[in-house]
Amino acid sequence: MTSKYPSKWLEKAVDQLSLLPGVGRKTALRLALYILRRPESFANLLGSSIIELRENIIYCERCHNISDSPCPICSDPSRDTQTICVVENIRDVMAIERTAQYKGLYHVLGGVISPIDGIAPQDLEIESLVERVPREQIKEVILAISPTMEGETTNFYIYKRLAPLGVHVSLLSRGIAMGDELEYTDEVTLARALRDRSDFTQSFR
Repeated sequence: MTSKYPSKWLEKAVDQLSLLPGVGRKTALRLALYILRRPESFANLLGSSIIELRENIIYCERCHNISDSPCPICSDPSRDTQTICVVENIRDVMAIERTAQYKGLYHVLGGVISPIDGIAPQDLEIESLVERVPREQIKEVILAISPTMEGETTNFYIYKRLAPLGVHVSLLSRGIAMGDELEYTDEVTLARALRDRSDFTQSFR
């Protein structure tokens, strides 16, 4: 079969770029041709930065956020070490940090419970959170998970696991609409949702 690309190297680049989320083959082709038009040094720097990203970034064993070593948040002595904000992914940590309103620690779950996608509680960093609360003498756990159906299920599961430990579990205020993704919420709304957080048990009423 004759290739629709004039070069096998271009086709290979398009194949790999189209594996990125949100990038179809048309966009991948446009990106590949853009890289081709730039100086060779641009492609070299792009390639080396991706390799360095993969080889050098680590996951913090404590909060599961990505970082250099040591984790800049966990190792910051000015942070409130008795408050943990539980988030779905690393992008949510970045979104909350942009508000400059939260000064506690984080716990990144790595996803949400989603039976339809085959994601069970044991596939997430929930057990490490349950172990962390008494070990670090945590006083408050803020559930800052996107208010989707899967997020609500995850919130309730975590609450049930933490309830016997006697830790205060709070929830972001409803300034964030049901179904919204946390990472796309504007900073003012997110900061207000953090400030006006409520006791989790109020969500039952």
